[in-house]
Parts: sequence; structure tokens; C-alpha cells
Amino acid sequence: MAHITASKVRQDLSDTLNRVAYGRRRVVFERRGKAIAAVIPIEDLRLLEVLEDRIDLADARAALAEAKKKGTKSLETIVKELGL
Repeated sequence: MAHITASKVRQDLSDTLNRVAYGRRRVVFERRGKAIAAVIPIEDLRLLEVLEDRIDLADARAALAEAKKKGTKSLETIVKELGL
């Protein structure tokens, strides 16, 4: 994974994007020696989105199982309990 400064990115944006898009490289942008952002190939982003969807689905299933086991409360009840 390449690390480049934010100022260097400004100078070489086209080259950086080409390395990511066609070379399938990941590039981390740094400012004052600290990582601040990253550019990744679109395939990596799609994989991250699939993983996030799987995590969300697992969380939703766990929440449904807990609701089935412990029961639920209406929004009206929760609002009253919170004094809203």
C-alpha cells in the first residue's frame, strides 16, 4: 500500500488515480505524517459493502431473536419512560 502526502496528491492526482484504478493499488493520503484518507479500487469498495451488508444482516437477525425472546415495547411506552 502506497502512502503519499496530500500535497503530492494535488500534484499527481491523475497518476494516483490511475495507480488505483488500473494497478489495483491502495493509496493512503497523509498530512503531517498522519493518515487522513485512502483511495481504493472500486472492487475493494464493493467487497467492503458486501461485508457491511452481511454484518448488518447478522445484527438484524440477532436483534429480532432478542426481541422474540425478551419481547418489545411500543414507541409510546419508550417515550413515556424517557419523559419525552
